[in-house]
Amino acid sequence: MNNIQYTVDDDSLSAAEFVGFAVKVWPGSYDPEKTATALSATLNITARSEGSLVGCLRILTDGYYFATITEILVLPRFQGQGIGSRLLKLAKEFSPASLYFGAQPGLEGFYEKNGFEKGMQSYTFRKERK
Repeated sequence: MNNIQYTVDDDSLSAAEFVGFAVKVWPGSYDPEKTATALSATLNITARSEGSLVGCLRILTDGYYFATITEILVLPRFQGQGIGSRLLKLAKEFSPASLYFGAQPGLEGFYEKNGFEKGMQSYTFRKERK
């Protein structure tokens, strides 16, 4: 297993690095300027191997009442090594509020294995990204 370094509230995470990483996990077209704004609004927990980003979990919160995991991403070749579980553990430890989030269908077991309980149903309205 690779030596993974975890950083909570990683202020070194740039939009360029995040976009380059994210497209390997979640293909799409991402605006670097808007990504920078988004990253500045979240608590970013990163996992790095040999200095390269291999995992990231972002928390959006009001600091007291509400926190949500906006995404948890791990590079495919690093999946199954416990990185996602460690990111979730750090999220539970460092989130300033209770965490609420939606899970992609089929991944519920991963979250339950990591101590999360199935909660209220979520609803989605997808806004087209500009």
